[in-house]
Amino acid sequence: MPDKTQTNSAAPGDRLIRAGAVVFFIGAAATLVTVAPLFFGAKPFPTYMFGLSMLMAVGFLIAGAGVLRSVSAGRRQARGAAR
Repeated sequence: MPDKTQTNSAAPGDRLIRAGAVVFFIGAAATLVTVAPLFFGAKPFPTYMFGLSMLMAVGFLIAGAGVLRSVSAGRRQARGAAR
């Protein structure tokens, strides 16, 4: 039986993974901007920039939730196909 999944269809969790990647890279950029003054001897950025650096962890958690959602949907689909 040929696979019925289209190559351009979005699986459950794909949007969460993409959103998590975007948030992660925004946090990574904020981390680089926050740490740069330490290397150049410039005045440090305000405290809220360190909070923006936490977006790396938030993005990682969002992407992880997307992966778990994708895995659970795949397991549900495999369980349904086995019956």
